[in-house]
Amino acid sequence: MTEKEIKLKITLDDNNIPEKLSWKATDSASQEPQPVKAFSLNMWEGQKNETLRIDLWDKEINTLEMKRFCIDTMGGMAQSLLSATGDEYMANEMKALCEKFVAHVHRQMEEGKQ
Repeated sequence: MTEKEIKLKITLDDNNIPEKLSWKATDSASQEPQPVKAFSLNMWEGQKNETLRIDLWDKEINTLEMKRFCIDTMGGMAQSLLSATGDEYMANEMKALCEKFVAHVHRQMEEGKQ
């Protein structure tokens, strides 16, 4: 059996607010931890039939980046759902919602809002 490991490192300020986030995987091309501005970790706990979540972002991420991160995450979830279940209807509905969010963000940018 082969084991892999993914490490997340969170540096907090004096108020326990994330300042820096990074990750490193055992089979990553880089030996150094890679900085990120946000991450979302979701795990299914089958015994309790519930999702466990950790969502963190650093102080420096701006509103537009956070919105793009959430849209990209939802799009990735749609692809995962399709790959795991073959449910094209649900995957397509999720993708359509992502497209609506992208249009919304574009409108906000045109109006000078974020």
